[in-house]
Amino acid sequence: MTAPIRIISADDPRIAAYASIREKDLTRGHGGRFIVEGKVTLETLIRRSAYQPESLFLSETRVDPLAPLLADVPDEVPIYVAPQKVMDRIAGFPIHRGVLACAKKPATPDLSSLLATAKTVLVLIGLSNHDNVGGCFRNAAAFGADLILLDDGSCDPFYRKSIRVSAGTVLSVPFHHGTPAPALLQAISDAGLDIWCLTPRANAVPIADLERPDRLALVLGAEGPGLSENLISQGTAIRIPMVAGFDSLNVATAGAIALNHVFM
Repeated sequence: MTAPIRIISADDPRIAAYASIREKDLTRGHGGRFIVEGKVTLETLIRRSAYQPESLFLSETRVDPLAPLLADVPDEVPIYVAPQKVMDRIAGFPIHRGVLACAKKPATPDLSSLLATAKTVLVLIGLSNHDNVGGCFRNAAAFGADLILLDDGSCDPFYRKSIRVSAGTVLSVPFHHGTPAPALLQAISDAGLDIWCLTPRANAVPIADLERPDRLALVLGAEGPGLSENLISQGTAIRIPMVAGFDSLNVATAGAIALNHVFM
């Protein structure tokens, strides 16, 4: 670990990546980079991910408590520290955890290569809510999914909030983002995986009635519209039974139940 570099001005150009990070999340203005927030996600970034941080930015009160983790930071990665008030001014809102890091996004991995050996895949179609995407990643990690696929209508998992809600698992679970949904399901089928499409419709097969195949993709649609009939027709329609008159679960909750059922 290099010696921390003290920042005393909100205009210091060395910490430009951290300036107004909420607005940059909304406009994708990080220039191919992503921001992680909090000790849990920082630990995942440093110790359990394939990504190396470009820099860290900490409240000066967090340096000593984080010393064991900071010892694992490569020497070439600068660690900036600032008083809490300065850090808050730079970020544009209170950073209560006092821990930020910036890393560069990787190139989009090849879809066919990712699918070649995957046995349990979670597929997210049209998910634009950052909390739901983060929750799905956390569930996938908990139940041993090998891979997450997100279509071009789903939000970027590298949004700061998605990473935080995922408890850092966005940084450790392999994923592919940006292929249109029909092509995504076709690639899954071509790779030899069975496809189960979750839907609340009454004629879908209850999930408990099915035995999981050796290689399986679970497909979830956005809350509200769900999956289109065209997409459902590319796989087996399955449902999670619920009480009469109630047919809707939060998408991350539905994903957790389905993943638990096929967990092996």
